[in-house]
Amino acid sequence: MDALLVEAIAKYHSHKISPWQCGSINMQEIAAPVSRIWPLIRRFDYPQSYKSFIKECYVRNGNSSAVGSVREVQIKSELPATTSIERLDELDDEHHVMRFSMIGGDHRLANYQSTISLHEVSDNVTMVIESYVVDVPLGITEEETCAFIDTIIKFNLRSLAQKMAR
Repeated sequence: MDALLVEAIAKYHSHKISPWQCGSINMQEIAAPVSRIWPLIRRFDYPQSYKSFIKECYVRNGNSSAVGSVREVQIKSELPATTSIERLDELDDEHHVMRFSMIGGDHRLANYQSTISLHEVSDNVTMVIESYVVDVPLGITEEETCAFIDTIIKFNLRSLAQKMAR
């Protein structure tokens, strides 16, 4: 792995994971420049632009780029939840990093925190890195929890890559 990516993971994706939590890092190389991908990622008010499990989203408090803003995400029926309430914790346009936390909703992902960052690999190639940490729900193993979340993140990252290919 490229030294710059190792450094980025250490800087932005080193979550402290407690014994009752799990987490993971997912990466997707996308054939598009950061300048083309970042405008989609940074839209806290419009995650459904590439996250296909989201039916709709609206900002309940704040705006699409103010740290502390809260959004309500309506989830499509394929998942075991209908809503997620999420807070924007960081939006760094210079380093292309966004962090958010799930603070409510009817899902079982307590204390979910996610970080997504974009890193230019070459002129027209970007590495998108998304990591998270979450409490492991009662009755579910750490492996099952991470497998479920990783599947959704990988699907979303592939969807983003496909959208950029058009």
